[in-house]
Amino acid sequence: MLSLSKKLRSRRAAQVALIATLLIFAVEAVPQNTNSSEAAPEDLIKTDFIYNVAKLVEWPIAAFAQPGHHIVIGVLGQDSFADILGREFEGKRIDSRPFLVKRLRNKEFRDCGCHILFIASAQNARVDEIIQALKHTSVLTIAETRGFAKRGGIINFTLEDATVHFEVNADAARQAGLNISSRLLSLANIVQTGTSSR
Repeated sequence: MLSLSKKLRSRRAAQVALIATLLIFAVEAVPQNTNSSEAAPEDLIKTDFIYNVAKLVEWPIAAFAQPGHHIVIGVLGQDSFADILGREFEGKRIDSRPFLVKRLRNKEFRDCGCHILFIASAQNARVDEIIQALKHTSVLTIAETRGFAKRGGIINFTLEDATVHFEVNADAARQAGLNISSRLLSLANIVQTGTSSR
């Protein structure tokens, strides 16, 4: 029988391997455009993460006006990252749906027609307002702000030594009508609004 410390090391190694697999899948799935060298490595990892998440989430049919309609990604609080997303996602599709990236300002997130909303850390003071405004919509909210998922956001992630660690508020996703793949959930720290469950 493995000692407790060996068990913990083994479990940690397995988690790292799973996350590495997720990132490798994402990197392979998003060919790097010629302008990628202008982007910081951290921004490219964020881009890969968002693309991979988009492949592992199902939106209700009503979220799209028609077959082939764009998957709209709104970026709030970081125009430079919106530019990077626009370059990296150009020509990419999921289930025949192309991507459209929008830079959002002020209250534009309320009626942006987004399927994914990335909220930069600079918007931390507005997180509660944003979550409340989007509470009854099918917008997948993604942020990089501590406590975001516990506050009712859907996905929150951090980067540590180029490794993605992320939380998913599965209840918030269900309330939004989003179906998140068990493959993604198995890699996440699952939290509930107001409390941590794992």
